[in-house]
This record gives sequence, C-alpha cells and structure tokens, in this order.
Amino acid sequence: MTMTATTARERMLLAKSAARTIGLLSDHAKRDALRSIADAIEAATPEIVAANIDDLDRGRAGGLSTGLLDRLRLDAPRVAALAAAVRDIAELPDPVGRVLDERTLPNGVELTKISVPFGVVGSIYEARPNVTVDIAALALRSGNAAVLRGGSAAEQTNAALVAAMRGALAAEGIDPEAIQTVDEFGRDGARELMQARGVVDVLVPRGSAHLIETVVTESSVPVIETGAGVVHIVLDESAPLEWAREIVVNAKVQRPSVCNAVETVLVHRDAAARLLPDVIGDLQAHGVTVHGDDVVAGLVNGIVPAVEEDWATEHMSLDITVGVVADLDEALAHIRRYSTQHTESIITQDSANAERFLAEVDSAVVMVNTSTRFTDGGEFGFGAEVGISTQKLHARGPMGLNELTSTKWLARGSGQVRA
Repeated sequence: MTMTATTARERMLLAKSAARTIGLLSDHAKRDALRSIADAIEAATPEIVAANIDDLDRGRAGGLSTGLLDRLRLDAPRVAALAAAVRDIAELPDPVGRVLDERTLPNGVELTKISVPFGVVGSIYEARPNVTVDIAALALRSGNAAVLRGGSAAEQTNAALVAAMRGALAAEGIDPEAIQTVDEFGRDGARELMQARGVVDVLVPRGSAHLIETVVTESSVPVIETGAGVVHIVLDESAPLEWAREIVVNAKVQRPSVCNAVETVLVHRDAAARLLPDVIGDLQAHGVTVHGDDVVAGLVNGIVPAVEEDWATEHMSLDITVGVVADLDEALAHIRRYSTQHTESIITQDSANAERFLAEVDSAVVMVNTSTRFTDGGEFGFGAEVGISTQKLHARGPMGLNELTSTKWLARGSGQVRA
C-alpha cells in the first residue's frame, strides 16, 4: 500500500494518530492482523527478493562489507523465516493490560497498575530488513505504531516489506498508517525522527557503534540503547576440550555478522596448551582468521599478531581475537576493560568459578557452558526482538513485547477527597 504523506513529519503524525486506535485493539484483532501480515509477506516473496537483489547489487558496488551484505540478504527461505517469526509473535500472550500491582488505600480508593502501550515506537537501523518486520510486528502486538528508518542500503527491500504489511493491515480494517517508513527522506528523515519528541515516544537504534552513539547523543526522543557486541568467551582451566571446540566455533562461525557472535576468546594459561591447538585448528578450518597474542602464536601456527585495537573490535566477520590470561581475575579485568556489556560466557567445570563469573560480569546476558549465539529474542522465547539493550534503565538484554509497554495507574473511588 502506497504511502500518503509527503514529509517525514507528516508520516510520524499519522503514526501518532493511528497509535490511538492500535492501542485499543483486542487481543484477537492483533493476532489476526499479524497472521494477515505473515501471509502477505509470504505472498510478496518474489517482489521482496527482487527488491533485495537490487539492494545487494548496489551494496556490492558501493563497497558494503561482507558482514553487512549478509545482514542485508533476503532469499526465499529468509523471507519465510520472517513470516514464521510474525506468526510466532501473534501467538504470544498480549502484553497490554497486565495487572502489575493492586492495592486499596485506607480511604477505600482502589489502585491498579497495568501495562499500556508506549504509543509510537521508532527505530533507526542499518542494512537489516529483518528488523523492519520484527519491530513492526512487535510494535503492533504490543499496541504501538511504528516509524522505521532502515537506511539507504536496504531501501528497496524495506519498501517492499512495508508495502506488504500496510496492505495486510488495510485488508483487516486496521489503519495502515500504524506502520511508517522515512527511508526515502534519507539522513534528513533520520534527523527528524530523532527530534520528534512528543510525537515518537521511544527510539531504538540498531547497528554499528557509530550509529548508536549518534542516535544517543543527538536524539531528543527517549532512546533505549542497544550496544555493539564485543562478546567474550573465557576458557577456564577446567574447560572440557569438546565443549570448548564446539561452543567457540558455533559462537564465531554460525553467523559471524551478528552482535551475539563471539569476538574475543580468553584462555587460562594452564589450559592453553591443552585447548588452543584444537580450538584454533577448528576455527581455521572454518576460514576464521585468528588474531592472537605472543603466547597464542607460540602454540599455534598461522596466527595474526593481535594489536590493541583488536581487543575492542566487533569484527562482524570471520575474525577472532584470542589471548591467554593468568587466571580468572585477569579474564574478568579484561572483560571490564573491553566489553560492550552485551554477552559473555565461560566454559568451566568449576562451579565456584562459574558462579563468580555470573555474579561479577556486568553484561546484559552472562552465560556458563553455552554459546553466546543464544542471546536472541527468538531463542529466549520472545518470537523476535526489538534489539538487545545494553543499558540499565527500563530494559536490558533481548527486548520483546513486555519491553514495549509502559505502565499506568488506575484509581477507582467513590467520592473520596484528600484531607
């Protein structure tokens, strides 16, 4: 369905108007709307894939990185996965109207705290057409309208996805203005979105550290910060070799361009000779370039000398940095220095070290003996995610439906006045 408003501001105002009706939709109506959106996305697969091919061609010609090209790519199976995620979201419990607190004052006034939609959720992101669908679906399921700025790299793909979703809403008798994109207005549209305080209720950036920092510092709209993923795995002295091999390879290789892929592996010095030849050999067999310190280079061939910048880099590629530490204290100190507080994991059979790691690491998700790739809204049972928040106010970690609601107090009296 074509967009009617001709300026970014007008589109945001239409979203604000639509949010009033979206917030009042019943659970049943929202479920039906999302099922219709999933069907419409599947039906539009040829158009979406064709638009994506155009975006990929432009991206390659413009020098887009391998990692961003992977995030941009939508083939038929990935489109089907988007539709499936929307159907999963439709089946989740309605987050709106949950009773969070109840009490009666001494004077008889009854108070009830309930969950309510934000109103208009905005998002600025890069080369990630799946985010277009995820955020729109999560916003609608939680009673919100959505304003999207998906970046020029995915402009054609996003337009095809938004058209399919708006058409589905219209077919269900729901105001299609609840889903808006300001992509065609370029950076000016992004700036207007960041300055739309009073129209847009919350803004969620997803993408590079530079993009997130820009949104956080320049926005007048309240921002939920999603951070870059300089993700660590610690191989403790007692780490089983097979666990270390399988978890590290999965965390790096399964999809290296995403924010929960591991970027740094720290190995206890007393386990380095036992673990590193096999772990690094497996990584290299999968095409991973290993950047390592002097100890690592002395144990394994083919190591690229690590420089200071490597420890703070989110590679988003088949690159990984590996270092040897004296003990858990040094590993924890390293994480405190370089972590972006996204996800960290330790591989260990020492329960005391495991519990210490869980307690002391200050990241959104902290793991023991499992792959960092599980930090994901879908894997956590949210159907999809708005993003992975690395801040501490309102939401932290993978953000699902509940994180797209605010609260409201209802007071029911019978003539009481305050003395």
